[in-house]
Amino acid sequence: MLFNVLCVLIAAQVPSVPGLSEVPPAPPLDVHVEDWLLTWPPAPEKGNVTYTVQYSSFDSHVWTDVPACVHISSNSCPVISTKEKDEHGCVMLRVQAERRGLTSTPVKACSKHGDSCTPDFSLTAGARPGSLTVLLSRNHNLAQEYGDNARHRVYYGKEGEPRQEYVDAVSSVTIAELQQGQRYCAEVQYLYFSHPVGLGACAQCELIPEAGKDSKQSEVVAAVVPVVVVLVLLIPVVAYLLIFERETIKRCLRPPCQIPDDFFLGAFPETLLVSSSPTEDHSVISSFSPVELSE
Repeated sequence: MLFNVLCVLIAAQVPSVPGLSEVPPAPPLDVHVEDWLLTWPPAPEKGNVTYTVQYSSFDSHVWTDVPACVHISSNSCPVISTKEKDEHGCVMLRVQAERRGLTSTPVKACSKHGDSCTPDFSLTAGARPGSLTVLLSRNHNLAQEYGDNARHRVYYGKEGEPRQEYVDAVSSVTIAELQQGQRYCAEVQYLYFSHPVGLGACAQCELIPEAGKDSKQSEVVAAVVPVVVVLVLLIPVVAYLLIFERETIKRCLRPPCQIPDDFFLGAFPETLLVSSSPTEDHSVISSFSPVELSE
């Protein structure tokens, strides 16, 4: 009993050591860049939380503090100066929170607008059951300069969950075996060989439709699309023929005209036909005059 009392008294006299009883601050959320202004929401918890912004250039792959954005209390920072640190202007940015010597996990920034260092992409769900297609373009500056060594890295996952899975692709890619009826999000970043470069494109999300609900729509689309295509191709052709080729059409539709050999024989009565019997004599009229004809 006496030992327990002594332990309590000793514990009360020992000063608290910073970091033993505290937890690191929460990492910032929704860190994005627009017009080279880096912003993020303020910290939800109370306390003296500061932020530090770091950048990594195209070639170095080393994170360096942005001088104007070290231990700042605001939730924004202009980062146009970092663009000049790289000959391509393709820098990555990240932010970490700090409180009483404890730092959060760094969070990479994304860009909501594509540029020469940030890819443009769009999502299409339901091309196949449980699939998500990420539409990417091969026509970008890095691909023109480095060919297939410049690729895309697509991070994906359920909405609200960390996007830890990824797939690398040169052009558009379809992600299969996703859970139907769930929303999935994707982020895209350029790669040079195996190293991410530039700001990633901010996440886009799509609902993966359930096969039963989507099958009827697919059947309707499959039936309607061919009919529409045929009509679109056929109507101009028919209109052209009716306007400019009417005479040709008439000639083609007119049946061939051929006079049979016995046409004239059947056209006159047999009594008007001159007999060609060799037993009859015929006088040949060599000439006649109007006077003789009148008598």
